[in-house]
Amino acid sequence: MTPDMLLTLAILVVAIVLFVTEWVRLDVVALGVMIALMLTGLVTTAQGLAGFANPTVIAIAALFIVGGAVFQTGLAAMLGNSILRLAGGSETRLLLVLMVSIALMSAFISSTGVVALMLPAIISLAASLKVNTSKLLIPLAYSALLGGALTLIGTPPNLLASETLRAAGYTPFDFFSFTPLGAVLLAAGVLFMLTIGRRLLPDRKPEQTIQKASTPGELFTLYRLPDNLFRLRVQDQSPLIGKKLGECGLRDQFGVNIISLKHANQSNGRPLPLSLPLPRLPVQDHEENLYHPTPETVFQADDLLLVQGSADDVSKAAGYWKLAIIAAEPVVEGDVITNEVGIAEVLIRPRSTLIDRTLSEVRFGSTYRLTVLDIRRPGADGPLSMKDARLKFGDMLLVQGEWKDIFALKRQRQDFIVMGEREAIEIGAFTRRERAPVALAILIAMVVVVALNILELAPAALLAGLGMVLTGCLKMDEAYDAIDWKSLVLIAGMLPMSTALVNVGLVDAVARGFTDTLGAHGPLAVLAGLFLLTVLFTQMLSNTATTVLIAPIALAAAQNLGVDAHAMVMGVAIAASMAFATPIASPVNTLVMTAGHYRFTDYTRVGLAMIVLTFVLSVLVLPLLFPFY
Repeated sequence: MTPDMLLTLAILVVAIVLFVTEWVRLDVVALGVMIALMLTGLVTTAQGLAGFANPTVIAIAALFIVGGAVFQTGLAAMLGNSILRLAGGSETRLLLVLMVSIALMSAFISSTGVVALMLPAIISLAASLKVNTSKLLIPLAYSALLGGALTLIGTPPNLLASETLRAAGYTPFDFFSFTPLGAVLLAAGVLFMLTIGRRLLPDRKPEQTIQKASTPGELFTLYRLPDNLFRLRVQDQSPLIGKKLGECGLRDQFGVNIISLKHANQSNGRPLPLSLPLPRLPVQDHEENLYHPTPETVFQADDLLLVQGSADDVSKAAGYWKLAIIAAEPVVEGDVITNEVGIAEVLIRPRSTLIDRTLSEVRFGSTYRLTVLDIRRPGADGPLSMKDARLKFGDMLLVQGEWKDIFALKRQRQDFIVMGEREAIEIGAFTRRERAPVALAILIAMVVVVALNILELAPAALLAGLGMVLTGCLKMDEAYDAIDWKSLVLIAGMLPMSTALVNVGLVDAVARGFTDTLGAHGPLAVLAGLFLLTVLFTQMLSNTATTVLIAPIALAAAQNLGVDAHAMVMGVAIAASMAFATPIASPVNTLVMTAGHYRFTDYTRVGLAMIVLTFVLSVLVLPLLFPFY
């Protein structure tokens, strides 16, 4: 081996170790790989940065936006509800309908998003049918993975495989090139899970009963919010005028929270910076220029405030800041809960970093952009002091703010359990249901223009993403939020490794190894070897990183054998999505692990059988779809 080969292998091995152990974030590892390759001269600067301009990376970013609009408009939830109605009351029928429909949804939008959307509904349905979730959730995850093999946009490995072919001068895969094999694998997977796989699944009862979360409206009544919500007006002589919310100390000094604010005047018809507009519900037709305030919101004369606190605290605050109390109009649910903002319960986890700290110490409001309206503790008489109480495991916080900020707490898995997402979605929280038909039309149009080769995927996806924003299916800031930047950086950062492997001759060396050892038995044996190698890697690494590493080897092996490369490269893409054997092999596996009460060995037992099934079928079907000669 040459020194460059050894150096490239060293960087690759370090990256694999870090990927498997997750001592460092995956996107940071990918950036480190990219920088190391450039600094050592294994790739040029242009080659090192080329991943960020790669058409596949751009297409994936645009597809995240399209998927975000599908969820934001409630279109995904509508599809999910239709699926559950179709499933009926039979366990077998439920499993069949779920697997097929989840796979079809995952063929066009994020499989992780689909599973996250359907998970609460399936748990609830399982409880009503008296079926243990352990019988349903692994099939749910596996069907999402199989769905990714149905279309070109189903999963990033498919796009990366197509780009590998295009870059080498081959005809790239069409939108539905994956569909014939994907349909075979899906049919076989569903049949397997309905028969043998069903027997391999554990029938494990939950350790505790899962209770249905309260709806936002029920929480409004349960916490008796109408009893401690008041309307105030900022008088002309109030010292609040010109001050920012974060400077006035209403909460720290008086225990008063501002829920919403209505400016009497606007400049050029525009709200003040960092004040977030709320859409009006029918019960709010009397409200205009209503905002959910942030710490940067500046008070103006005659502002109308909706505040929460005890009558005594509100009276003291009103006297100190010269605020007029308006008692004529009662506070109703629609003043607090809209499709943009609302309330939810948040449970403190056992190892939360918030334990033994007060809300002020963790700067809860500024950190999470949310207001805590109440703290309840099991065994305690009544609510706790929001100023002095030190949080404990099991404390339930009633939080208020924008829905997107409330459910962003789910990402803080060590700290919080967020209750009631499904119940919030059912009332239209953070959705624009009136735009769902528009989102559906744009999604269909994108699929059609790509399927008919009118446009390549990258420009078609960008056009669709822009269309989602221009038609109001989601806002531009929401479009940025919808993009999984970690995944994009991971892909763009690892693409130079593929270039480096080619530059130093390692791809050719490994490909020759395949052809020298397995090539004597024909291209089918090489295809089988590549599939198994990819499956092994994808149980430990992300499917994107695996495809980046192995797709060039498949291409070179096909060239060495003098056969068409399409079957080899598609075999790698399909194998990269067959991440069945461990709970960490794919985010969808991880999502269902706790809810299904699974152990690591449950995935291995069922997943290895699924891998064998998909391996045999792929090796048999691929040469029929893409002949070697």
